[in-house]
Amino acid sequence: MNAISLQVQRSWTKVSPLLQIQNENEYDVAIDRLNALIDEVGTDEKHPLYSLLDTLGTVIHAYEEENHPLPKIKGRDSLRFLMEEHHLTQSELPEVGSQGVVSEVLRGKRELNVRQIRALSKRFSVAPSVFI
Repeated sequence: MNAISLQVQRSWTKVSPLLQIQNENEYDVAIDRLNALIDEVGTDEKHPLYSLLDTLGTVIHAYEEENHPLPKIKGRDSLRFLMEEHHLTQSELPEVGSQGVVSEVLRGKRELNVRQIRALSKRFSVAPSVFI
């Protein structure tokens, strides 16, 4: 083994535990580390620990995808949730149409169209996929 390999091996032994999540306890620790890194690094891509923050975020995301999958929800459920969060009534969504149209969407009698999805996405500052 050459000197570079030995140096990498010694460093990796110290760094690799930071990037492994095998269970919920390690997940909780990783979340705490990520939050501490966010506090220190912020969005400064030139910070020496930025790549660690980015990599740890990717590892956490992979663990969450496998162990904490989000439930499949319909666009109308997202709309209902956003309406509740913003204290909106059916008649306060001109992006969708009349109160009757909104009611039909929420009951599953009508699907949102592309124009409505774009408008809702813009209004609530969310990705259009939220309503699909």
